[in-house]
Amino acid sequence: MTGSQGPSPTVARRTVVAAVGGVGLAAALTACGGSDGGEETSAPRTSPGGGGAGTELAKVADIPEGGGKVVGDVVITQPKAGEFKAFSSKCTHQGCAVKDVTNNMINCPCHNSRFDASDGSVQGGPATSPLPPASITVEGGLIKLA
Repeated sequence: MTGSQGPSPTVARRTVVAAVGGVGLAAALTACGGSDGGEETSAPRTSPGGGGAGTELAKVADIPEGGGKVVGDVVITQPKAGEFKAFSSKCTHQGCAVKDVTNNMINCPCHNSRFDASDGSVQGGPATSPLPPASITVEGGLIKLA
């Protein structure tokens, strides 16, 4: 068949890139963020007044020394007694949710990247960038978003 079938629709490059990125992100979250029956993560508990700053993440007693806890988009650690740190819970390699904190290492189950619990630095790849820090406050036995 020869000839034209009418004008072809034009789609902005930005629209295609956004659509493909969204599909990729959804696939990554589905593949990397699923539960395998192991330790569950929990969503932050919101303080009266809404989310964001002031959102209660955990109780101090819930974060073991040398360990930590994944709470939604944040991983909270206690590298030394009484010292609490927080980082994004998304691995910088491909965005998988980190799974746990043991022996002062934050561990990603997808490709075995490991991060230092005291500063988020990469201790084992394939990740090459540190986990971004999250701002928290510790008061009255509670850890909250700052």
